[in-house]
Amino acid sequence: MPFSSPQFQQKLLEFIDVCTDGYAVLTADDKMLGCNQAFCDIFYQDQRKMLGISFDDLMRLAFEERKGIRIEADNIEEWLAQAQQKRRQNPFRLFEVDLTDGRWFLFSEQILPSGEMLIQAKEITKQKVLEHQLYSKVASLSELALTDELTKVANRRCFVDSVEAELARCQRNEQPAALLLLDLDFFKSVNDTYGHQAGDEVLKATANRVKKALREYDIFGRIGGEEFAVFLSETDPATALHVAERVRVILADYPIKAGSAELCVTTSIGIALTHGESNFEELYLQADSALYMAKRNGRNRAELFALLSE
Repeated sequence: MPFSSPQFQQKLLEFIDVCTDGYAVLTADDKMLGCNQAFCDIFYQDQRKMLGISFDDLMRLAFEERKGIRIEADNIEEWLAQAQQKRRQNPFRLFEVDLTDGRWFLFSEQILPSGEMLIQAKEITKQKVLEHQLYSKVASLSELALTDELTKVANRRCFVDSVEAELARCQRNEQPAALLLLDLDFFKSVNDTYGHQAGDEVLKATANRVKKALREYDIFGRIGGEEFAVFLSETDPATALHVAERVRVILADYPIKAGSAELCVTTSIGIALTHGESNFEELYLQADSALYMAKRNGRNRAELFALLSE
């Protein structure tokens, strides 16, 4: 059956009329030549009201009635001016639109050389819901991969990657930095005496307290077991010692509640300094040596690696 035959054209109109996709044809001067019911439903308008309406007036209705296309704007005229900069720039355009009722549609605009425009609107709400669920799952998995599950701070992998990137920046800018290695004193006795659940509460409380003692841009993570680490960029020895002492005091002076018990927990801290010339492994070994010295000298104290050779 030829496309030009009246019978074909009639059947095509019948199919479009019952189709769940929205169809509309606009004139060259952007006025509604005709549309099916599905397209009217998108805008919550009657077909008779749609006939002859201009694109701008249709958008004004949606804005004023808060029905149909979601228009995130305070001024509809400014929004229309921006929209007109995108419309009719190419013979074909494809874009997504969300509605005030929560539905999503994929719109396409096809323009003839004479200027008339065919609009098709296909609902993609289910796809968008699945897309959002997938995005949330990926984000959750990404967070799990980078975050210590118990304490919700950076895990070892994330901490090391972040420190290495910051070390490179410090080296480029010739800025000093410090690595603090924290190890809770006699933590095994907490688990042995009060149980692993109490030990977990101590680790979570430690992470929360240390975070509060740090600057927002300091890098903090759990390296493993009862060991935590802090990286301080643009930090001289005096500042590093001051931060370490602040962390030590906030743990030692305030008991941690674990179940019915209140536990006095202290930490030993090793500090390593760099002017950007060290990589993470070198800095970690230096901080670990200083931490060993802090343990040997009585625990609940901070030691600076730079002082070990003096």
